[in-house]
Amino acid sequence: QVQLVESGGGLVQAGDSLTLSCVASGRTIENIAVGWFRQAPGKEREFVTAITRTGGYTYYGDSVKGRFTSSRDNAKNTVYLQMNSLKPDDTAIYYCVADPGSVVRPAHAIEYWGQGTQVTVYS
Repeated sequence: QVQLVESGGGLVQAGDSLTLSCVASGRTIENIAVGWFRQAPGKEREFVTAITRTGGYTYYGDSVKGRFTSSRDNAKNTVYLQMNSLKPDDTAIYYCVADPGSVVRPAHAIEYWGQGTQVTVYS
């Protein structure tokens, strides 16, 4: 079992930056895939980013590519999401996810989810 707790969300102005953190407990995140999804009001959960089990590859959704950067620190059992040039369309609840296999898959197939942290971007 893996428990994931996100932090760092908040209210920011368009163009600002924000960094989200996700601390895992229950087991080490080393050798499991991690990433982030988000869900805006009235919309389905959307893939944001994924880091493979070995950390060798990182994937991004088209809507965040070039603006967001994800990383992992296995020693701290923590996953990060650096968000730059934020837009009002980035407003959503951001969820940290983990899976022994891959997080580049439909949301319902991912094993571990955090409770989410709200990010609100105003223009």
